[in-house]
Amino acid sequence: MRDIALAALDAATLAGASYADARVVFERSETVSVRTGRVDAIGSSETLGLGVRVIADGAWGFAATADLSPDAIRLAAREAVALARAAARTWSAPVRLSDAPIVTDEWRAPCEIDPFSVPLDEKVALLLAADEAMRAEPLVSVTAGSLDAWSVSKVFASTEGSLIEQSHTEVGAGIEAIAVTDGEVLTRSYPNSHGGQTVQAGWEAVLALDLVGHAPRIAEQAAALTRAIPCPSTTTTVILDGSQMALQVHESIGHPTELDRVLGDEAAFAGTSWVRASGLGTLRYGSERLNVVADATTPGSIGSFGYDDEGVPAQRFDVVRGGVLAGFLSSRESAVAIGRSSTGCARASGWDRIPLVRMTTVSLEPGEWDLDDLIADTREGIYMETNSSWSIDDKRLNFQFACEIGWEIKDGKLGRMIKNPNYTGITPQFWSSLDAVCSPRHWQVWGVPNCGKGEPMQVAHVAHGAAPARFRNVQVGVAR
Repeated sequence: MRDIALAALDAATLAGASYADARVVFERSETVSVRTGRVDAIGSSETLGLGVRVIADGAWGFAATADLSPDAIRLAAREAVALARAAARTWSAPVRLSDAPIVTDEWRAPCEIDPFSVPLDEKVALLLAADEAMRAEPLVSVTAGSLDAWSVSKVFASTEGSLIEQSHTEVGAGIEAIAVTDGEVLTRSYPNSHGGQTVQAGWEAVLALDLVGHAPRIAEQAAALTRAIPCPSTTTTVILDGSQMALQVHESIGHPTELDRVLGDEAAFAGTSWVRASGLGTLRYGSERLNVVADATTPGSIGSFGYDDEGVPAQRFDVVRGGVLAGFLSSRESAVAIGRSSTGCARASGWDRIPLVRMTTVSLEPGEWDLDDLIADTREGIYMETNSSWSIDDKRLNFQFACEIGWEIKDGKLGRMIKNPNYTGITPQFWSSLDAVCSPRHWQVWGVPNCGKGEPMQVAHVAHGAAPARFRNVQVGVAR
């Protein structure tokens, strides 16, 4: 892989590139799923290829190939330079990059048990056992479970002199129980919805989830939702669990602070941002209790790495501090546009895609509250758990989220169960209503392996640390 990357750089330089980088990436994946007592799907894939990115005549060019023969490598490099020269005819200003350190290094994430070494029969048996435990509940009509594994090895090299090797393994797993009654479909998931929980680790992380042990509780709650009251339409206090807070951070803080969106360079698919670059250090994003960091060094997070796909080291930095905008997720190109250095957030979803500004591990920092104390301190409101749906405009300003389950809060105690709880808000007003965050004991990193951006589409693996948090004067029970 090193030889392939270096050969691509040589060919790009000979073709006239003033700058070039090359990524050789090998990816492996496996998925297993069951549904209502039977195996639903089993799949696996492998991919290996080269991506070459160049600057020639002041413009970008990119080409990729799965043919790693010497002739194909040279051809890809020449095509990248030719595309850059064609693009140079229309640019308004030449590409500029912020400085980056010259690095020769290797980085590997911890993995105790290689998930690809675990027999397929064992994986299927685990999911079917959890599935059977959920189906013991008579009101549960449909059950499902899934396991996923990814392995990535890549080499990055640049004409500036960096040569970096990285590898990591990820696993994900989850179950869900579905009760159907009176025209309603009511779902309960564990440990999270939309595929469960994904972490950077090995098979040991799947075992730690104890899917079988949690299956009866999830099925019982799905059944109980059939008897639950609907979410009232009112303005009240809301406490959101950590997994829902992770998605709230993702959609209304992570995406709006991607600097390419702020600058208007990303607009076609994922939209732009309500945030402006001039707001750095002055924009009131939320209350003083709002502290958000991006940290690509967080252990076990699928948003962690040693170096991004421009060779910039992983970093921890403030995004929001004391409620004020403090930083942007940036690449070398976007950062220099505002006179800054890259925050190491340029990543590509594979060898055949060009790096974009992507989230790393963007987290709401914990506060001091115990969850039981926070509920006891709330006279009236709703506690909501586990996202079921989300909707947000292309500037990440107006949003509506729904959760799987909720409980009313009366005089500091959890009361009746609520089905389909939902809430709506406008980003800065909503975060300004934040008045409490739970302690590190409740804080957890939640993986999001399905973050889409760009055209052609790139699906990135990102993550968010969060603990339950309380918001005042929130509109809930909005008709959908």
